[in-house]
Amino acid sequence: QVQLVESGGGLVQPGDSLRLSCAASGSIFTINAMGWYRQTPGKQREMVASISTHSTSHADSVKGRFTISRDNAKNTVYLQMNDLKSDDTAVYYCLVNLRTTRWAQAMDYWGQGTQVTVSS
Repeated sequence: QVQLVESGGGLVQPGDSLRLSCAASGSIFTINAMGWYRQTPGKQREMVASISTHSTSHADSVKGRFTISRDNAKNTVYLQMNDLKSDDTAVYYCLVNLRTTRWAQAMDYWGQGTQVTVSS
């Protein structure tokens, strides 16, 4: 089994910073890509940022403010969020694509979600 544990959400004011973390544990052979998504009520979940072995990608709405990174030794992905805006308010989910064994098919696993609220 694979577990993803997210942390770092909270209530902040516009312009503040937060860092989200998502640690994967359990039966992990190799992790391919990791990413962060967010969702607000009534809207589809949207990709915020993703990171593979050699590249990163950020949504246009967060470029220059958010930075995704990963620590392979800890099976952890981070999202550093700076200059937060009210539009960033959402539940943030991490996504990890991994294989549990050498022969297993790669699968996506989702974190439980962490609330980020930006309000004055």
